[in-house]
Amino acid sequence: MSDHHTHDHHGHDHGHGEPAVHYSLKDYTTGFVLAVILTVIPFWLVMGNVLDPSTTKFVILGFAGIQLIVHMVYFLHMNSKSEGGWNMMALILTIVLLVIVLSGSIWVMHHMNANMMPGMGDAAAVTGHGPHDMQ
Repeated sequence: MSDHHTHDHHGHDHGHGEPAVHYSLKDYTTGFVLAVILTVIPFWLVMGNVLDPSTTKFVILGFAGIQLIVHMVYFLHMNSKSEGGWNMMALILTIVLLVIVLSGSIWVMHHMNANMMPGMGDAAAVTGHGPHDMQ
């Protein structure tokens, strides 16, 4: 006698105490289309010079945050019910870290630009040499 077990994988809980969730091609396609749209719009805003540059950077940061959430939901399948709610905690932590990193980056770039020494942007005026005179 052999010790083979037959398993019915339909509705199997994969050891996590919850039924398996199967994602369809429609879900992946929706995520892909949203990701493309959320990439094309900021690209158009920059290339078309549509908004004021100071406004554009905040709009792009908003689109980046939305795109992160789209990737987490549609491609990483994170929601409030998966993994007993731990995925939602990971999502909240990710959002907090995203806000810290993005706002910190903007703050650092702004202060680097504001605190640069006068004339550093125009090396030719400081040295008396043009860009092609370096021989």
